[in-house]
Amino acid sequence: MGRDKAIVEVDGVAMAARVAAALRVAGCHPVFAVGGDQPALEAMGIEFVTDLHPGEGPVGGVITALKACAPSAVVVVACDLPFLTADTVSALVEAANAAQAVVAVTDRVQPMCALWSQSAFDVLRREFDAGERRLLAVLDQLETRQIPANPQDLANVNTPDDLPQ
Repeated sequence: MGRDKAIVEVDGVAMAARVAAALRVAGCHPVFAVGGDQPALEAMGIEFVTDLHPGEGPVGGVITALKACAPSAVVVVACDLPFLTADTVSALVEAANAAQAVVAVTDRVQPMCALWSQSAFDVLRREFDAGERRLLAVLDQLETRQIPANPQDLANVNTPDDLPQ
């Protein structure tokens, strides 16, 4: 993208603010960003949590989020999903039960739109310490539920060409 995706605007609203709004409407509290441009995120009304493993990939980010919210489960969503709806987030939360992770699925598993239970922490930590940084690899080690999601909700914006015209 060439710049921090969290502050890139879609229809006049920063992507991080759009994602945070969907989380709030679904009843998630607190809503915070792990890492990123702290002043910009806080100016959007998004709490900031310092990433315990900056630059170390998404497994480290989930570990950070779980530590910040202990003893609660966390819904982790990438900032580049500006079309996320509260319905998708609510479906993750409603399906939590005893699963260690509840993951949205479109044509593929979407680990950056998932609910992570505190019971997943030790596995995440062990895999991270062993060098694993990919959430898909860690999901294979967990009791996981998959929830179908609307592909439009999980359309990510990775390049300027992905932005709506």
